[in-house]
Amino acid sequence: MDQHTAFVMEARIKRTMENLEKNNMSAYRVENEAEALEKIKELIPPGGSVGLAGSMTLFETGAIDFVRQGGYEVLDRYEEGLTPEGMKEVFRKTFFADSYLTSSNAVTEKGELYNVDGNGNRVAAMLYGPDQVIVVVGTNKLVKDIDQAVHKVKETASPANNKRLNQNNPCVVTGECSECTSPSRICNKYVVIRRQGQKGRFHVIIVNKELGY
Repeated sequence: MDQHTAFVMEARIKRTMENLEKNNMSAYRVENEAEALEKIKELIPPGGSVGLAGSMTLFETGAIDFVRQGGYEVLDRYEEGLTPEGMKEVFRKTFFADSYLTSSNAVTEKGELYNVDGNGNRVAAMLYGPDQVIVVVGTNKLVKDIDQAVHKVKETASPANNKRLNQNNPCVVTGECSECTSPSRICNKYVVIRRQGQKGRFHVIIVNKELGY
């Protein structure tokens, strides 16, 4: 990224952060994965319980391994050998967690979070339950408005996630969303978080690089 495009991105990050704060969500800008992990460490109370969302961004930043090794009580959806019933129990216990660690499909410059879920456990925990929600996003998740957010998810995130999860849906062939009615469709719950009522609950960490889908 040259200095001119970097200037444009800095302006977008600044607008997004200002509007997140106006919407009662704390916003932080960090340069890289290491700084993101430092910020997560600042936010999660020592020995606290942590729920994890399904997220490539969390893996790419090293956040999953960080909380596993950080002396926290991790409600680990990725635990080896976890049964479907065990997974369901983890999702339910997450509502009582001190912190919920997630990403977002998109963050608008107006300070809104847009997410699309399959089961709804991720967006449900973001909406209600855990004492705090920590959202980690790369600059590729920043969009102008909700219309752009919808387009981004349909054109990039949905096909990429379907391919990653080896789903038998049309988008893994065409590379774009066709609003399918497939039994294995993973795009079922659409949620916009426009504002957070409880100040101090939402923390959005913007990493100055592309992460996830």
